[in-house]
Amino acid sequence: MDATGSAEHFTRMGTLGIEEEFYVVDEFGRPTSGTDELVYETEPPAVLDGRLDHELFKCVIETQTPRIDDPADAGEHLRSVRDALVDHAEANGFGIAAAGLHPLAKWRELEHAEKPRYKSQLDRIQYPQHRNTTAGLHVHVGVDDADKAVWVANELRWHLPLMLALSANSPYWNGFDTGLQSARGKIFEALPNTGMPTVFDDYDAFEAYERRMLETGSIDDRGELWFDVRPHSGHGTVEVRAPDGQADPDRVLAFVEYVHELVVDLAERYEDGESGRRLRREFLDENKWRAIRHGQSADLLSRDLSTTRSVEELVEIESDRLGIDGLWELYDRESGAERQRRLRSEEGVMALADSLRLS
Repeated sequence: MDATGSAEHFTRMGTLGIEEEFYVVDEFGRPTSGTDELVYETEPPAVLDGRLDHELFKCVIETQTPRIDDPADAGEHLRSVRDALVDHAEANGFGIAAAGLHPLAKWRELEHAEKPRYKSQLDRIQYPQHRNTTAGLHVHVGVDDADKAVWVANELRWHLPLMLALSANSPYWNGFDTGLQSARGKIFEALPNTGMPTVFDDYDAFEAYERRMLETGSIDDRGELWFDVRPHSGHGTVEVRAPDGQADPDRVLAFVEYVHELVVDLAERYEDGESGRRLRREFLDENKWRAIRHGQSADLLSRDLSTTRSVEELVEIESDRLGIDGLWELYDRESGAERQRRLRSEEGVMALADSLRLS
């Protein structure tokens, strides 16, 4: 990875890229070390060539789709990558599971990756990174101008808690029920340079921040700016990183649809000269906390911060405004966190673990 990116990378509007973090699991559905075998020691299927990597723990693996020029092709690309990963894992004696946090993951019992980048992070960050068994969904949307990308990322911030509320899929942490709907949201926020970013005036301001963080040794590369949304100066995209990981591909595609339509809509607003809303991060942090704690049952501060609205009301507003259906499909179904708790209570831990496996 290059340490810094460039404004010159922002050349395409509306393209898509989907990154997913998964858990490598054993025959009992428990997270286990497997990324050495799957990433380094065996040859993955062609569709995963150059699109498969490990994360901090040897039980967490990441896939990336190729650049998707037509959003209508997102489902085909997503399923192709997932199917290839499952086949590759099964051929090597593993399974693949997805959630924001795996309910059976106990960080003290799991191995960290040996990649120098991660060793450096572990040494520098210590405890918060040592326990970071999180897994998320990242959606990239291409933007054809760097200043536009920064403006869009600024505006997207209000929408992130709604995404997190609808994606909440991590009630269990280190073996116990946290009482939260997305414990991943809090575990990951313990790292530096995470959570809700502040507003940047333009790309020059963002680039100056990125470079200062590098020059002062605060980060080793731009990839360590782990905010819930960021202009990706390497890919030329706006990257949304708010949702928990999901086992169901249809749930992933609903978030992909929403993020894509949001970015395109905001890009058009930027081109029309809209001034934007410089919302205080503290209010947005409050919305994120509500999403973490209550998930789909949350009441969130409205776009103008004058009142609160239920997730259901916001789903209706956003669906009608953007002409999309996926948010309703997410809201009308049992949430990931609710499903995990129900399965553990009614059928036990093994049924819970099995429900998170990709097939």
